[in-house]
Amino acid sequence: MFLKQMALGMLAGVALNASAQAADIDHVLLISVDGLHALDVANFVEAHPNSAMAELTGHAVTFSNARIPFNSDSFPGLLALVTGGSPITTGLFYDVSYDRTFFDPANTTCKGAPGNFMVFDETIDLYKGAVSQNVIDPTKLPRRLLNGQCVPVFPHQAIKTNTIFEVVKAKGGRTAWADKHPAYDLVNGPSGKGVDDLFTPEITNAPPPPAVGFDATVSVDCTVANDALKVTAIINEINGLTHDGRPAGGAPAVFGMNFQAVSVGQKLAKDNSDGSCPQSTHSGQPGGYVDGRGTPSAVLAFGLQKTDEALGDMIKALKNRGIFNSTLFIVSAKHGQSPINPAKVTKPGHFADLVASLPDSGTDPGAQAILSAGNCPTGSCGFIQDDDVALVWLGDQSKTQAAVDYLNKNAKALFIEDALAGDEIELKLNSPKHDSRTPDIFVQPIYGTIYTTSGKKNAEHGGMSFADVNVGLVVSNPRLQATTIKTPVLTSQVAPTILRALGIDPDELNSVRVEHTTVLPGLFDKD
Repeated sequence: MFLKQMALGMLAGVALNASAQAADIDHVLLISVDGLHALDVANFVEAHPNSAMAELTGHAVTFSNARIPFNSDSFPGLLALVTGGSPITTGLFYDVSYDRTFFDPANTTCKGAPGNFMVFDETIDLYKGAVSQNVIDPTKLPRRLLNGQCVPVFPHQAIKTNTIFEVVKAKGGRTAWADKHPAYDLVNGPSGKGVDDLFTPEITNAPPPPAVGFDATVSVDCTVANDALKVTAIINEINGLTHDGRPAGGAPAVFGMNFQAVSVGQKLAKDNSDGSCPQSTHSGQPGGYVDGRGTPSAVLAFGLQKTDEALGDMIKALKNRGIFNSTLFIVSAKHGQSPINPAKVTKPGHFADLVASLPDSGTDPGAQAILSAGNCPTGSCGFIQDDDVALVWLGDQSKTQAAVDYLNKNAKALFIEDALAGDEIELKLNSPKHDSRTPDIFVQPIYGTIYTTSGKKNAEHGGMSFADVNVGLVVSNPRLQATTIKTPVLTSQVAPTILRALGIDPDELNSVRVEHTTVLPGLFDKD
């Protein structure tokens, strides 16, 4: 059995159907169903008692009060699951963010004042015409000085801590992961070699103009089809193959994927609005929820159902392979989605535009500092990232207090619930004065507010509202009795739990040591 250490790898007697016996966990399958709230899990299982999710929760510890450690973008959300940390140690707040020491991709000599965007989304793909080649184009990456050389920074090089994949691989275990963009090279960790079998079929083609690529996320049906590529990869890996069916010598010790259909089903204002998804069966129908109780629309219900069917296929494959009992099956999410209640949706426009519309924005020093960041085309003048959050990196950090005072004074007009800066930031994160990644200001808008004018989406993530950060978390194995733990936990506790289940010391993860992340309760003896 893989790296079994009896002192570390025993499931708790209170959770086992028998007395404390070795759980014999040889594999961990980690699934992120992006957008999946704890409420979605409860509602789906209640409505579908014969579903795959119901089977998993029937022998699982379900954490109904699990939350993401900080903000709810995909990057920090996934890194919580696979590093055991938050942006304090991972150094990443968003897939498109800012670093005060980086340079523009076109600045190949790293001359001039440092400070530039870190773009790690679909736009860094290598394209032929309008088709992503599912690899990263190094010429599109931010650059930094390293040993006197101006070099591109790949996503995995931007992480400041190691991952479970690196730790497991170092102990002799095989690793695999599948995700939505080539930028999820991220999970390789700083070594660049953590994942043996990385599969990243691009879901959202965004080639340079004038080319226009096909975007699967225009429709829940086309998103399900993209998810299915990754599901096939998981089935192959369960059967001891690589994601594309080549011999690999057995199922990975730790592997998994992300699903996008639920997230897309939550966000779509109108399915297949541009008619580009030929297999859409929901064209013109709204996504999201129909009420504040979390009742899914037909579009979202389809995403949930197809995701559940895929989980069922994985369960079947594990059973056929004879490794279901030796696999810890974890279902969670990188992020939730906000708002759940459609009556709460407000889309007032982009954050910087709202600031610019205020009558004194042209004269107030704080407003001018914000607008300078919002209008920065490249370089050291700052950056604003907004969705249902606004992260502000100022070009002139000496203006931070003036900027946050201006925001607080105009909170109502700017739909602001809270604006964090100074001590309020430093109580939760590394100081922006000393950390090149930490935003100077973190703006949490009023619940339901999305800083956009887009008519395509009625929900978003990135912020810290309850709907953003409260996600489903199910840890399942046939030896476990169905238990629900309502005590608050963090999704960052998943990473040390995975290592402990495989008999590896969780302190092998840097983030676990620095942030004092504990394993999830209720799963191991003496917790």
